[in-house]
Amino acid sequence: MIALALTRYDVADYVGALFLVYIVLVLLNVLISWVPRMPYNRGLRATLDFIKETTDPYLNLFRRFLPPLGGGGMALDLSPMLGTILLFVARAVVTGLIRG
Repeated sequence: MIALALTRYDVADYVGALFLVYIVLVLLNVLISWVPRMPYNRGLRATLDFIKETTDPYLNLFRRFLPPLGGGGMALDLSPMLGTILLFVARAVVTGLIRG
């Protein structure tokens, strides 16, 4: 029988991995925004919609306070950079608190 003893370090590693997955989703959202037109494919569209629907509510928090720089179609959106930095800081703080 396998013992399922979880330590605080295991939980901290798991929470850190969840933060890392969300950071990767934010970075994928940035990459998706650079491609003007994606070919239509049901699986690809479902994946892209999942990434957008998962990360946009978080990034919209920063877009309220930090509007895109520049104008027109070439505006520079700094909200993913600020959101990623905050996620790295939150990851370090939360996993540090869990490890004790």
